[in-house]
Parts: sequence; structure tokens; C-alpha cells
Amino acid sequence: MRFARFLLAFIASFTAFAAVAATPTADPLTVLRSAVDEVLATIYRGKPSEQPFSVQLRPVLEKNFSFDLITRRAVGPGWRQFTPAQQQRATVLFTELMIRTYADRFEAGIQPGITYATPVELAPNKRELPTTIDYAGKKYSVSYRMELVSDQWRICDVIIEGVSMIANYRAQFDPMFQRGGAAEIIRSLEEKIAQVAIAK
Repeated sequence: MRFARFLLAFIASFTAFAAVAATPTADPLTVLRSAVDEVLATIYRGKPSEQPFSVQLRPVLEKNFSFDLITRRAVGPGWRQFTPAQQQRATVLFTELMIRTYADRFEAGIQPGITYATPVELAPNKRELPTTIDYAGKKYSVSYRMELVSDQWRICDVIIEGVSMIANYRAQFDPMFQRGGAAEIIRSLEEKIAQVAIAK
């Protein structure tokens, strides 16, 4: 169970990969490779720090991961019924939850390896980058879906062993929205963040 939590933490935070600033001419695979190197340096080769990984990685995660896009798609059609203030609040909370839940569960140890496959073009501004993560003698399939956002390639979804991160969250948010609309989703996010804080 401890390994499973570590793996999920590694993959989820890894997907948000801290990257050097992408330029409009940079291809997504180059961005991904550079980004992964920086994340691994922070987690496994960085100088000791009293700050939790969530704090260390937050600036680069927010810069390179499209949290606003991921939040909107995770909520689904109901997003249009959120007020602008509710949309902003939900995005802030969802970002906080993802960073805390996964980044703070990183553990120092054996550095996982990653193998990159050929990117697949889904659309002119969309790519899927298949990878294989090798950890403790086991291999795991992880694909990163990237899109051009404001002339930078950013992650908009992650497929872990065939399971979409967006689809997983959508399955949780849909019944919440049916019960109580935007207010119910926001309340649930606030509750989950509080639970993560207590668990530390």
C-alpha cells in the first residue's frame, strides 16, 4: 500500500513536471524531457530542504500544468453553471488539492527511470506523449496529453495504465454537482484539502 501511494504521488506530480519555459517553437517532447530532469533534480538530487515537496514544486507546477483547463474539464458541462467567482474558487481549490495530495507524498529513495516513445499528434495543437516508468523492477504505462496554451505546451490530462485523470475526477464531481451544484463541489474540495492537511 505504501508503494502504491508513492507510485501515484510520483506519477501525478511527475505529470505536472517542472519545466524550463517553453517557447512557441519548442516541441512537446523536448519540453517534457527538460521538465522531467528538473523535477527529478528537485526530488532526488536537490539540496536538503525543510520545505515539503508541495512548496518546493508549486511554482513550476503552476507554470507548466494547466490547472484551470484540467479543473474545467474535470467538472464537465456543469462548469457553465458556475458563477465566475465559483469557477475561480474551484480552480484554486483543485490546484491546491492536487499539489498537496501528490507532491507531499514523494519519498526519497530509488530514482524511477522513464522511457519516451514517439509523440502522437491528436490535433495541430494537441499531442499525446507515451512513456514507460520503471520503478523497483516494474514498468508502468503513463501517457501525457499536452496542448498549446498561450504558446506553451502544457499538460491537460494524464493517462495512467489506461485511466484518464480527468475521467477519474469527472466520475467524482458529476454526482456532487447533481446533488448540490457548484456549491457542493466547492464544499467537497474544501473538505478534502482540510483532510490532507490533518493527515500530515
